[in-house]
Amino acid sequence: MADSSFDIVSKVDHQEADNALNQARKEVEQRYDFKGTGATIEWSGEQILIKASTEERAKAVLDVFESKLIKRGISLKSLDIGEPVQGGKEVRITSSLKDGIAQESAKKITKLIRDEGPRSVKAQIQGDELRVQSKSRDDLQEVQRLLKAADLDVDLQFVNYR
Repeated sequence: MADSSFDIVSKVDHQEADNALNQARKEVEQRYDFKGTGATIEWSGEQILIKASTEERAKAVLDVFESKLIKRGISLKSLDIGEPVQGGKEVRITSSLKDGIAQESAKKITKLIRDEGPRSVKAQIQGDELRVQSKSRDDLQEVQRLLKAADLDVDLQFVNYR
């Protein structure tokens, strides 16, 4: 019998992220408490740039954006938030979306599977994703349950289940 397998990936739907950013921008433009504060949120290349007159306003804009991401089904674990930086009369927060599993996180996940998962399961790193193989589909489902229960700093999706 052939091995069954699935891939573990960490991908962000960029169309949904763009929609969330546009919704947040519209809400910031229309809300009364943001009037006259110079608060904006926009794409700056691959980065998300938040500007406001004070740090509290910038964090409030970030809060609005995070709520829009959650409503669109994007995990906040995929959002890499930078520190607020004072520049002249405005405060900037630069954020980015994380795509792919970093090498150190991949090693942590494979170690977790090796230590706590079923013995028949093999996990290997393939670039920015992982492939998990086993003869038993039940063991693969057990690995998925294990990873969902683990508190990892990466948003994981399970794809290509064969």
